Amino acid sequence: MKYKFLAFATLFLASLSVYAELKVGFVQVDKILQEAPQTIESNKKLEKEFSSRTDKLKADIKTLKEKEAAFSKDVLTMKESERATREKGLAQFRVDVQRTERELKEDINIRRNEELGGLQDQINKAVTAVSKAENYDLVVYSGVAYASPSIDMTDKILKSLGKK
Repeated sequence: MKYKFLAFATLFLASLSVYAELKVGFVQVDKILQEAPQTIESNKKLEKEFSSRTDKLKADIKTLKEKEAAFSKDVLTMKESERATREKGLAQFRVDVQRTERELKEDINIRRNEELGGLQDQINKAVTAVSKAENYDLVVYSGVAYASPSIDMTDKILKSLGKK
């Protein structure tokens, strides 16, 4: 019985020495997504791509507000038929503006997700390259309850992605 315990204790201590040599790293993906130069470049690209549609939507919203203000100002002096016609026209214009806004948001989200997918590939490649270069045995991403700053390799990944 003593020998079984001694053998177990020896194996346990031997396994601890293996884990003592384990090099672990931690990466804050959300920080990388906020600070990576590729993210800034992607945001500028999307802004430029959708600027004309965004500007038109802003102009339509301004026009809608002006028409609503003019309608509410003139509503008391209008004939019933004119009021109904203008009210119907305003309601249709409001629906059109809301539809345009919804479509624009959906299109922007689709493109943003496409850009994000490419950036995630770049991040994964950078993590792999840094991990191999510095002989990490295990690297974990966000979603960890706690990670010591001593194993945080986020800044190394940002540097690898081009941020100085």
